[in-house]
Amino acid sequence: MNTNVAAPPLGGTRALLQSLIPSLVPSERRVAQACIDDADQITNMSVAELAKHTETSPATVVRACKRMGFRGYQHLRELLLRDQAAATPSNNRPSFQHPVANLFTQAIEEIDGALGSLDLLAFDAAAESIRNCNRLLIVGNGASLAPAQSIALHFLVSGKVCESPADIVTQHVSAKLLKPGDVCLAVSDSGMNAFTLRSAALATENGATLVAITSFGKSDLAELADHALIAGAGARSWTERTVPANIVQMLLLTVLHAAALDELPGTRAARADALDEVHNMVLPEHE
Repeated sequence: MNTNVAAPPLGGTRALLQSLIPSLVPSERRVAQACIDDADQITNMSVAELAKHTETSPATVVRACKRMGFRGYQHLRELLLRDQAAATPSNNRPSFQHPVANLFTQAIEEIDGALGSLDLLAFDAAAESIRNCNRLLIVGNGASLAPAQSIALHFLVSGKVCESPADIVTQHVSAKLLKPGDVCLAVSDSGMNAFTLRSAALATENGATLVAITSFGKSDLAELADHALIAGAGARSWTERTVPANIVQMLLLTVLHAAALDELPGTRAARADALDEVHNMVLPEHE
């Protein structure tokens, strides 16, 4: 566990806690979950009061905070207070919104703090690895397959030769053929998908660089990765109505694509050629 976590960005503390919850023991998990669910109430509590509230002990509260990378409970409390002071009051919402507007408003609020667990240095290193790689393989399965294949098209359009097979066997064979200087970009919300993990393991066994996009900091995929990009665990309170993790995945993949390729010579020309081809497909021919 990283014991030197930098302060998350403004509004991102609860997202960071959510990304680390699976790595905690049950008693520590209760402490973290209370800070997520009842942040406004927790910021007024002492260590002893939080221990009583979570049916743990003061030692467990302090240990949980340190295992999540904070200096102690006071450090975590200060970050929650900071986020609380900067938050837009929810009572500023209109008293009634159409269900479409309500869902979008809720999505914006949930996604707003999704980068609380993202390591920006890891992001920059991942973009550099992709920029300089010889071969790029993008893998994802289940709900993460669509974001993986969507961003693969963007890489192709920008002139970066890559592959993103939908078939699991082809994913594994492609990963097995990677070499040093190649990159496997693995996308998995949970970081525990067995098929994606197998591709990731095959890639690293052969010396390829593994970039992971996942929601949980101590997942198997994050632990295996050379560059783990953790984001989206906080966008979960309304998962029964939409797919917030995929929204965060797509946003993160989009900016990773831009950081890796936008400044490369030839990117603009490649996009222009791709646009011409699309026009040829969708526009009627002129006599």
